[in-house]
Amino acid sequence: MKHDDNCIFCKIVTGDIPASIVYEDDDVIAFTDIGQVTKGHTLLIPKDHQPDIYDLQPETAAKLFGMAPKIANAIKSALSPAGMNLVNNNGKAASQSVFHFHLHFIPRYGSSDGFQPTWEDNSSSYSAEDLKNMAESISKRI
Repeated sequence: MKHDDNCIFCKIVTGDIPASIVYEDDDVIAFTDIGQVTKGHTLLIPKDHQPDIYDLQPETAAKLFGMAPKIANAIKSALSPAGMNLVNNNGKAASQSVFHFHLHFIPRYGSSDGFQPTWEDNSSSYSAEDLKNMAESISKRI
């Protein structure tokens, strides 16, 4: 298992930095985020240092995303949120600040709970042909 000595999440994995652990096994660890956006904001990370979704190994992804429903349901059972956002940022342009893959579980309690994921609807900017061409271009690379 590789670690980055300068990575705050790797330091949590190795026990060099304390964290409030929600779940841990040989491959993944979940802990409450010290910057709680909403009550119960939890992070799920691989123990192996993998910077982002582009570097995330399929085996690691299977283990991590296999735990995601269990973490979400535990938060739902413990805190009774009205809903939950799962967020993953990749790269500086997407607001990633810690370059160790992590999945945010952000419980939602209402429209004024402190988290507002918003974006503009640009659907009128793309024709059906544009959408088809994008899909084909992406599909060829899978």
